[in-house]
Amino acid sequence: MQQVRYFVTLAKTLNFTRAAEQCNVSQPALTRAIQQLEHEFGGPLFHRERNNTHLSELGRMMLPYLESVEASTRAAKDAAQSARKLENITLTIGAMCTIGPQLVADLIVRFQAMHPDVVVRVIEGEASAMIERLGKGDLHVGLVGVPEELPEQFHQVPVFTEKFVIVLPPDHALATKNAIRVVDLDGLPYVGRSNCEVYRMVTEDFALRGVQPKKVFSSPRDDWVQKMIRSGLGFGFFPEYCVTDPDLVVRPLIEPGYSRTIYLATVRGRPHSPAVGAFVKAARNHTWPVTEMPD
Repeated sequence: MQQVRYFVTLAKTLNFTRAAEQCNVSQPALTRAIQQLEHEFGGPLFHRERNNTHLSELGRMMLPYLESVEASTRAAKDAAQSARKLENITLTIGAMCTIGPQLVADLIVRFQAMHPDVVVRVIEGEASAMIERLGKGDLHVGLVGVPEELPEQFHQVPVFTEKFVIVLPPDHALATKNAIRVVDLDGLPYVGRSNCEVYRMVTEDFALRGVQPKKVFSSPRDDWVQKMIRSGLGFGFFPEYCVTDPDLVVRPLIEPGYSRTIYLATVRGRPHSPAVGAFVKAARNHTWPVTEMPD
């Protein structure tokens, strides 16, 4: 890189003394670097005459290539400096599609107010896909919550806990209750989210209690599921902050209740950009919603 810089500077000045001064090196050091570069290219890059230093034919051929290398090097240094200063960089966050956006909106707004030159990009999907992409390096940070432990390679910080609720159309028979017991759901039509991370665990627990709802519809899209519930197709089982349709009736689920914890996950031992560290710090200091734990 130094040889390239010395060559480009000398090609502009055509004077070894001035080029050495601009590169802040001694003239012998610059001369040696040019000679090493000439050895690598297999011929002289400059013709040195008493009062006339000029590019050789090989030097003229190499100049645009090495100018491009030198410009790319400067751009790379500028980008690295911007990254250290949290300028002109993109922070990619993966979030499970069942996490209500309102939960992280305030955090992102506050983070960008502190770091206005960081672009925050959010990618959503089901939990296993987010965990896989985080491991591959496609994501910088993941917001995930699954019943089982994450693989050892991930470091996770708990950020908030939310309970699961029963979601009903306004005219449903259970809508008049203040809370709904698990046994109340036996045999009732159920509208499910096909990407529900706790479905298997909860279904098995329901079965142990002799409760078997009748699944009549499923979709990976929460908006479709909520529309079907509002149309009267059946009840839904949702994280409390994931319900977005204001016309739906939301009731706590009791005897027993279920909840999940959402974690901010990063990869252990992976060198992270300052933006990742700043976001994790902001998430730790953020005021997350506090939910009353189910009995």
